[in-house]
Amino acid sequence: MAQCPQGERLQKVLARAGVGSRRACDELIAAGRVTVNGLRAQLGQRIDPDRDAVEVDGVPIGIRPGLVYYLLNKPIGVVTTASDPQGRTTVLDLVPSEPRVFPVGRLDADTEGLLILTNDGQLAHRLTHPSFGVEKEYLAKVEGRPSRGAIRRLREGIDLDDGRTAPAEASLVGPDLVRLVIHEGRNRQVRRMCEAIGHPVLRLVRHRIGPLRDRKLAPGAWRELTLEEVRALERAAKPRDGG
Repeated sequence: MAQCPQGERLQKVLARAGVGSRRACDELIAAGRVTVNGLRAQLGQRIDPDRDAVEVDGVPIGIRPGLVYYLLNKPIGVVTTASDPQGRTTVLDLVPSEPRVFPVGRLDADTEGLLILTNDGQLAHRLTHPSFGVEKEYLAKVEGRPSRGAIRRLREGIDLDDGRTAPAEASLVGPDLVRLVIHEGRNRQVRRMCEAIGHPVLRLVRHRIGPLRDRKLAPGAWRELTLEEVRALERAAKPRDGG
């Protein structure tokens, strides 16, 4: 059993990360549901949270001290970058400056809605890489009235200049309102898909990231994710076979 003699007890680290009480974490370890660096964990094991990789039921758990997770409702006109040469407001201007965080994926300046910012690079990678299949749901107000055939094209995949899109979940929820769920993260993908079917986007809002929604969060407002929400995101971004 790999040990870190000067490290922290595993059950304490798991409890602090919100996995459960120390007793519950002991039970998870005893049941063989916890691994450290790919090896089955043992009761009483000590680890280094800054270096060791811990999984519960195959789901990587963020255990490094100081990890933070913010949910922002990005307004129109705010750019998803660390700085902007044009002097526009960035998403980092809307959240605390310390500890330093970065946006998970991006929304273009004209797109509104939910955006996660964090300093957890491992989770950020899994949330954005298409191989993990984390869904993002959008509501698009478009020009004209899409036909059933146009919506079917969105579902089947659209040929764009950077390749064919994966099949999407698409539905018409109003005469000019399209609900679209994708798990890719190409540049301006939803806008380009709608343009390809002849219905350019007039307004675009991201309503959901994986299991995460918040209809009460006002534009420009942010909040910290709860431990339960972080765990739900980690489960949604669990590595797939071959991912």
